[in-house]
Amino acid sequence: MKFFVDSADIEEIGELNDLGLVDGVTTNPSLIMKSGRQIRDVVGQICGIVKGPVSAEVTATDYAGMIEQAEFLDAIADNIAVKVPSTLDGFRACKTLRERGRAVNVTLCFSATQALLAAKAGATFISPFVGRIDDMAGDGMAVVGEIRRIYDNYGFKTQVLASSIRTVNHVRRAALLGADAATIPPATLRALASHPLTDKGLEAFLADWRKTGQVIG
Repeated sequence: MKFFVDSADIEEIGELNDLGLVDGVTTNPSLIMKSGRQIRDVVGQICGIVKGPVSAEVTATDYAGMIEQAEFLDAIADNIAVKVPSTLDGFRACKTLRERGRAVNVTLCFSATQALLAAKAGATFISPFVGRIDDMAGDGMAVVGEIRRIYDNYGFKTQVLASSIRTVNHVRRAALLGADAATIPPATLRALASHPLTDKGLEAFLADWRKTGQVIG
């Protein structure tokens, strides 16, 4: 499973990338707003840190506007993946951009039928919003599972990118369902490594080692 960082925080992205855990990054208008910087500058800097795809989102809602903004975003760096919404205009824009050889992340996906349309449009990634589906008393992971089954049924190459990840359990379940990737907030990504028994075991080993009076090296 690929791990993408869902952030526009340069410092956090750099720290996680140095750990060797980052396969890509996703941003959105809200994350760019939190950065307090111009989208060209912050996305360009991220693309210089991370070798994998960096998703940058259009804000236009019509086909022509999406294509115009996609051209702007795509020019920032070679590893840009343009994000378009799961709308009819978004699917049309996806098809056009893919025909031009651009990577496209279809976002704001809340159903398997939207994901089916995205795959038919040739999307590089589909981003089902697990957490937001759960917020509406739905089952976000069930949607991920439906998408995985549909894509496997027909051999679609679109990668399932589990999004709106809120918990470590979301990541675990997405991996079990066969999602190709998950885009994860930095704190949740770090939490994947945490377990109280690991901490307890390490503490006991170190205490015993100190009693030996030995030094390694």
